[in-house]
Amino acid sequence: MLRNFFFIIVLLPITLFSQYKITVKVENIKEAKGDVCVALYNDSKTFLKLENVYKSEKTKALLKETTLFFDNIPEGEYAIAIFHDENSNEELDTNFFGIPKEDVAFSYGKLKTFGPPSYKECAFKVNADKEVLISIN
Repeated sequence: MLRNFFFIIVLLPITLFSQYKITVKVENIKEAKGDVCVALYNDSKTFLKLENVYKSEKTKALLKETTLFFDNIPEGEYAIAIFHDENSNEELDTNFFGIPKEDVAFSYGKLKTFGPPSYKECAFKVNADKEVLISIN
């Protein structure tokens, strides 16, 4: 009994605070100019709200595929939104109607005729290191 208690006390903090790595591979980048900006969300209420991004990363766009990493991610549910910031102004450029002029993509969900996908359409579980492949169309 004491031995089981010892293992629970020692191993419980390790399992409660497990941290994982999300590797995001963005494919079909048309031009190697500007940046690829990736936003990681962990709540449906804040999805696609720039002021409530859980974590974000950006890197120089590479032709065909660009890879980014999120480290120290706790177990949970997440969704990703990306855009190719071709002019490196750190903003998603849109037209008069709010339609993106720069390429956008999401984890698992697709851009709809009248707007972005929902958080649930883009969501994925993290309970180990995870690789997410996102294709810009």
